[in-house]
Amino acid sequence: MPELDPLTVILGETHLVPVPLVPEIRLYQAADPISLWQRLEVAAGRTDLDPPFWAAAWAGGQALARYLLDNPDTVKDRRVIDIASGSGLVAIAAAMAGAAMVTAYDIDPIAAAAVAANAEANCVPIRASCDNILDHGEGDFPAADNDAVLVADAFYQRDLAAKVMRFLERSGRRGATVLVGDFGRAFLPVERLRPLATYAVGGLRAVEGTDVKHTTIWTPRGNGAGGVPPAPLP
Repeated sequence: MPELDPLTVILGETHLVPVPLVPEIRLYQAADPISLWQRLEVAAGRTDLDPPFWAAAWAGGQALARYLLDNPDTVKDRRVIDIASGSGLVAIAAAMAGAAMVTAYDIDPIAAAAVAANAEANCVPIRASCDNILDHGEGDFPAADNDAVLVADAFYQRDLAAKVMRFLERSGRRGATVLVGDFGRAFLPVERLRPLATYAVGGLRAVEGTDVKHTTIWTPRGNGAGGVPPAPLP
């Protein structure tokens, strides 16, 4: 079966355009990610490719990126990790907000290449990794290595959501700032979270089926979120 070259896919199938809620950031995005997914499976001769989550700026990622740029003290001078990074939008915002070091994790190798391409396009340093960080044991990531943990749009599947939430709560207990961007997907455990801010994210019909999603920034209950006060609602 033919192998897909990640950079060829990114540069050949997407366009570098500003993110609606975060126009300071440009990403390689596809006009229709679902059609792109179908074309990639045909090109690869496979029907089990990961969806190209990296090819769109999802609601949670846009809201969290906006929050970071508006509240840079949340991540300034900190070591930051971004889970299920996709395009790297949140990681890029963290770097632009002054994070000391940013690592973006995504198990899809094309996503990792997209993170690198998008980081270069926005002139920020980000380390992209395909390591499945959620499957690491309790002692593998000490608090000193992740002062802030970020995740957006990762609560769409039950098992994944459970793994993400365990990792977030564990990180919070170690003293890390933990922030989540999500409009309320099916498996978001809102009873274990508290809201910090809400944004109206527009231009989402192609990926969410509606133009606007009112999207919230959350932190696990008990997490100090770095002492940053709630942002005013737009």
